[in-house]
Amino acid sequence: MRKPGRGLDRRAVIARILAGNDDMLAIGGLGNAGYDLVAARGEHPLNFTIHGAGMGGAPMVGLGVALVRPERRVVVVLGDGDMLMGIGSLATIAAQRPGNLAIVVMDNEHYQETGDQATAAAFGVDIAGMAKAAGFPVAITLVKASRLDAAVARIRRAPGPVLVDVKIDRAGAPPLPKIRDGVLMKLRFRERLLGQP
Repeated sequence: MRKPGRGLDRRAVIARILAGNDDMLAIGGLGNAGYDLVAARGEHPLNFTIHGAGMGGAPMVGLGVALVRPERRVVVVLGDGDMLMGIGSLATIAAQRPGNLAIVVMDNEHYQETGDQATAAAFGVDIAGMAKAAGFPVAITLVKASRLDAAVARIRRAPGPVLVDVKIDRAGAPPLPKIRDGVLMKLRFRERLLGQP
């Protein structure tokens, strides 16, 4: 189990992934993952966060978007607890082989939103290993900041599906930016993506 103060800065990682990628479709999971997207690029019309929905659902939403828009890069950002809850989605995603989908797991080895309980990742469960076993052509764990540029390049461009498990600092939740209501976000995402209200 990692101690606070060790790991990458979650907001810096997401900002680096999204920097200069205004056309990237970004799906955020529950809790801090959605806030990370808003912190990185504001109320962007191509951000879609899964607030108030079922835990573990973001990868499947990302798969659906990736399949209907194969010409666009889709990045799903979620926490390790969220990913572990929907771990079966890795098999479905691998079977569909969307070349434009990347999943970024912000792994602090804890359920930060519900009281900081340890997830299975804290006891050695290898999320990237599970994605690799499912058939992801790219499945890596990012631990060192010196490897961030290489990981970001894979997230942005490697033929997918891609999964990058980012070991982040769990030293406390970052400040939460304001997120508007889900209906407005859904309509804005749909209009920007499809060109219709």
